[in-house]
Amino acid sequence: MWSKTVPLLPWRTSNTTIIKAMTTERKFARVAQILLQDPDVRRGEGKGFGAGALKIQGKIFAMISSKNQFVVKLSKDRVNQLIALGIGERFEPRPGKAMKEWLAVKAEGANWVKLAKEASEFVKRDKP
Repeated sequence: MWSKTVPLLPWRTSNTTIIKAMTTERKFARVAQILLQDPDVRRGEGKGFGAGALKIQGKIFAMISSKNQFVVKLSKDRVNQLIALGIGERFEPRPGKAMKEWLAVKAEGANWVKLAKEASEFVKRDKP
């Protein structure tokens, strides 16, 4: 049932329809829908850490953290570059435990699909 308290979402059209104010879950669902077209990508199952995350060969490359942040795995240098550009910050699963190769995306206009694709390519190259 539609609630009267839910505001209409503002939108505009350019090459694609851009919807502002989407929830983190909805934005991540769209990312997953696109990335799951790659036969190497799987979605984490169960409960706890990694549930719902996007994975390649069991390795997480994109997820929503328990703090409701979109998080991607990239090289340390790339994470540093994106931090300098104001796109995000180093992901901290707990206070004082910053992860060098994980970016928590903060920028409102950041392209989550592009970042997730970049993260999937990084994880594919980073095979043991």
